[in-house]
Amino acid sequence: MTDLRFALERYLSMRQGFGYKYLQQARRLADFVAFMEARKATVITTKLALEWATLPPDRHASWALRLTDVRGFARHLANFDPATETPPARLLPPLKRAKPYIYNDAEIIGLLAAALALPPANGLRRWTYHYLFGLIAVTGMRLSEAIGLQRGDVDLDEGVLVIRESKFGKSRLIPLHPTTSAALRCYAERRDAHLGSRCSAYFFVAERGGRLLHQYVHRVFWRLSRKIGLRRPGDHTGPRVHDFRHRFAIRTLLGWYRDGIDVEQRLPTLSTYLGHTCVRDTYWYLSACPELMQEAARRLDRWWEAKP
Repeated sequence: MTDLRFALERYLSMRQGFGYKYLQQARRLADFVAFMEARKATVITTKLALEWATLPPDRHASWALRLTDVRGFARHLANFDPATETPPARLLPPLKRAKPYIYNDAEIIGLLAAALALPPANGLRRWTYHYLFGLIAVTGMRLSEAIGLQRGDVDLDEGVLVIRESKFGKSRLIPLHPTTSAALRCYAERRDAHLGSRCSAYFFVAERGGRLLHQYVHRVFWRLSRKIGLRRPGDHTGPRVHDFRHRFAIRTLLGWYRDGIDVEQRLPTLSTYLGHTCVRDTYWYLSACPELMQEAARRLDRWWEAKP
């Protein structure tokens, strides 16, 4: 084992000991260490870090993220090896946050209806995706949280979901509307009748009872999106599953503005509900949606008009 690989294990152990999952970062940094070993390099330099971060050359979107991972690792190593160079911040253009697509009600209904037409006609698959996408749309959950739900996390009598150690290692409770509880109970009955004793511990399951995988869920979603016209055949960009979450957050904020509710006071509540580690992440929605900006501007205008 090289000194760099040993140092990486120590670094990852420290980060994960602080409560970070650090799974994708661990995979990328292991690749970086392999890159260094292939060049017989034992000390991190800005030149080497930049050379690795800009691989592959056609994936500009990931470059800044890759360099950020190395920067954190290098900063840690510099405490033990002064020869280590820490790449400067903003050496590469930052990753731009994707602009959210705000689904309208007709598009949501269309997606859920298209899910019910998935083959096989007598299978569980169509019901799984119908209720999975419906749940994400009405709760604003992350996809990873929804497919990670276990049966014991879903209390349909009390109308509560338990989200266990999702992003950033945070756990939280999500209350359900009675109609959502009724819909999930309908799915659970169909699932159990279809699978019998083959059911796994997960609430949403694949056709044979196994866990749903991210990549397959995304493929089904792209297929449904193309079917109802949200994406054209061959499109590599367009509305995403994650945009259900954006829609939920923005509709909640718009509703508060239109009802005259103090949004500043309520924002930490929404932040906690969504599982954000910092309310700053929730504030982003205020600038991401022109309609929200208009509502905020109208409220400010009314405030100034009311001043003596």
